[in-house]
Amino acid sequence: MPSPFPGMNPYLENSEIWSEFHSRMIVAVADALDDCLSRDYRVAVEKRVYLSEAGESILVGIPDVSVTAATPKTNPDTNLATVVQPLNIEIPIAQEVQERFLEIREVTTGRVITTIELLSAKNKRSGEGRIAYLQKRQKILTSATHLIEIDLLRGGEPLPMIGKVASDYRILISRSPQRPKAQLYAFNLRQPIPAFPIPLREGEAEPLLELQPLLHCVYDRARLELAINYNLPCSPKLLIEDEAWLQSLTLL
Repeated sequence: MPSPFPGMNPYLENSEIWSEFHSRMIVAVADALDDCLSRDYRVAVEKRVYLSEAGESILVGIPDVSVTAATPKTNPDTNLATVVQPLNIEIPIAQEVQERFLEIREVTTGRVITTIELLSAKNKRSGEGRIAYLQKRQKILTSATHLIEIDLLRGGEPLPMIGKVASDYRILISRSPQRPKAQLYAFNLRQPIPAFPIPLREGEAEPLLELQPLLHCVYDRARLELAINYNLPCSPKLLIEDEAWLQSLTLL
């Protein structure tokens, strides 16, 4: 069954669902592009790897309490030494994070023509995930590679851009010859996800990519309706007016 929302399904933004949805959506986009691109191109699924500290902390082994070899304190009532008991603590341990993205490559040269990113929550909050992505983003923006940035997450801090408008979701199209100018598709929860062009080599026709039917297909194939409890509130929370609209829908 398709997703019960006309556009983005806000329940897919939940951290317990998003990782699976992200992986499946990346593959679905790659397959859709394979169907509409000539054999001059191939679509590669790539990954970005970095270390993310627990709680975005970089400190390891700092306890809540320090125990030193000072003279033991005495209890004035019993005159007995106070025994220091160990505390249960946690040590932040770096975790390897893998984020997948797409590259449209020219077959004859291997040159990356277009990079397509589907943002994750770590890209939109402070920490190693955002730092790693911003570094990669800047490298693309100073190259001859086009950039498509798909943001289907309401939470977090949107990526830097000048002239943006307030919206729930965003799709950025940055064609290398036109930089710093770019196109921004800004849309909200109640709107369908807009189709957008895929820039290729200069002078070539730009095929349209329609994300909305891909989302419905992924939702159906992954049987995500069985993983989502529509009786619970969305995470992140919806605006009051969007919550009222959601209550008017038949979700199952």
